This record gives sequence, structure tokens and C-alpha cells, in this order.
Amino acid sequence: MKRLIAGLLPPLPTPFDEREQVAGDRFRANIERWNRWDYAGYVVLGSTGEFVHLTERERWKVVETAREAILSDKLLIVGASYNATREAVDFARRAASLRADALLVGTPHYYRDQITPRVLLEHYRRIADASPIPILLYSVPQFTGIALDPETVARLAEHPNIVGIKESSGSLATLAEILRLVPSDFSVLTGSAALLQAAMALGAKGAILAVGCIAPEACLTIMRLARDGDAAQAAAWQLKLLPVARAVTTQFGISGLKAALDVLGFYGGLPRSPLPAPDEKMRAEIRAILQASGLFPELEEGRARAVL
Repeated sequence: MKRLIAGLLPPLPTPFDEREQVAGDRFRANIERWNRWDYAGYVVLGSTGEFVHLTERERWKVVETAREAILSDKLLIVGASYNATREAVDFARRAASLRADALLVGTPHYYRDQITPRVLLEHYRRIADASPIPILLYSVPQFTGIALDPETVARLAEHPNIVGIKESSGSLATLAEILRLVPSDFSVLTGSAALLQAAMALGAKGAILAVGCIAPEACLTIMRLARDGDAAQAAAWQLKLLPVARAVTTQFGISGLKAALDVLGFYGGLPRSPLPAPDEKMRAEIRAILQASGLFPELEEGRARAVL
């Protein structure tokens, strides 16, 4: 029986200071506040964590800081989006030595025309064979141009050390087909907030959502209601969440998520160049979206205290 990864796991943004250096103390302080919520764990060094913008030394600093700050009953999942199989294997071994619980492995994509399903099977199996910790597949074709198709996922699910997938394509049909093909002990996690209700109703085990960093109560409520079969109430919460989720992903991206964290009393700060810094217009729009959603009463009441 594989280790089941379930529940809500927010992908944490990496905080930078005014000089674009990793701000470890601020990262630790954010995690200490997030620890108050009923997360199953956290993902660091994912797309939201700007993995591609960090040096190797910075990546290990992020992992070490997270491991120190995360409560012992919460999982630490570490992103590893490398184009070379060997690099991913080396990274898996180092992550295990730093007490990571699992690795979230993105698809290689640079030589896109040559990344066939056969190549993906070999890539993931080699990493899983060598990794001391379990592997989660990560399909995010809007960033990589490479999608893990359901049949390939099902074949990879046969490997004892490949325990699940973060499916972020935004396609409900793809998610549903994966759920149909994989065994019940394979952890299918949605990476799309727009599909949260539907994914949970279909049998997904959980979610890795950027909006989970700022609206955990709404995400957890949708998940519970969908699992319980209360479609009407789950839909009502889902509709409230949608504009907030869109603001911190497709509308404003990582800059928007960091601006939202600042609005809510966390440290968001700046993304790393060349991503644009949030300006006052963006911050005002984000605040207005959060207020209009009805999910943040302390903003509606004009109080300065944070959500968490």
C-alpha cells in the first residue's frame, strides 16, 4: 500500500527582500502563521515558489528553513523541475537527507519535440528507482508545453515509489480519466482551484493550490462539502473562491499572490526579476477582489489585523 497524500497543501511562495535575496526569516514567520491552519502539509520550490529563479544554494536554504518551521505532523513536499534526469535524481537524494517527505517532479520540457510518453516513462522510473522518498508527478502544460496523458500516468502509477500526481492542466476530462485509470491508493491532487469542487466530487484525494495560501478556510470547506455530497453548498463556496483564485494565478500571477499576502498581513514582497513587481494599481485591485469575495470579513470591516 502506497503512502496516501491527501488534503490541502499550499504551494508556498519564496519571499525575497528588496535586493531580491531569499528572506529566510520572513519565510519562517509566514510558515509559523500558516501552521495554524489544518493543512496536510506544504509544497516548497514549486512553480509558485519560483524554483526556476533560484540557485541551488538558495533552493537548499528554502528547504532547510521550511523543514525547521513546519510542524512535525505536516508534510514537506519539495519541487524538483529539472530537465535532466540525473539532476533530478541528485536532488531527490539531497532532499531526502534534509527530511523532505516527498518530491514533486515536473516534466522535462526544453527539448519538447523529443519528450515523448516513452521518454517520460523512463525519466520518472529512473528517478523513482533512485529516490529515497516518494515521488509525485507534476503536470503543468501551460508552463512547460508538456502534458502527462492519463495513460502514461496510469503506467507510472504501477511503480511502488510513484505515489501520486499534481494535475494542473485545468482539464476536468483529463483529471477524470486519470482517476478512472489509476488505483485507489494513488494520490490524485488537483492544482486547479477552478476544478476544486468537481475534482473532490470525482474522488481526488486533495489539492495543491496557490489560493490555499490566502483562503484556506474556503478551500477546506469546499473539499469537505464536496466529499460529503453537499453539491449546492460546495458550489456556493466555489463561486466565491473563483475570482480570488483567478487574481492570484492567471490574472496577476505570482506578483498578485505576493501582493495579496501583503494585504493580509503576511510578508509577500517582490517576485524575482523578470517577473513584474506589484504596483499600487495591482495592490488596489487585489484588495478590492478580496473584499468583494466575502471570504475576508476583516478586510470588509476595515480592520488591520490579518486573516490568520
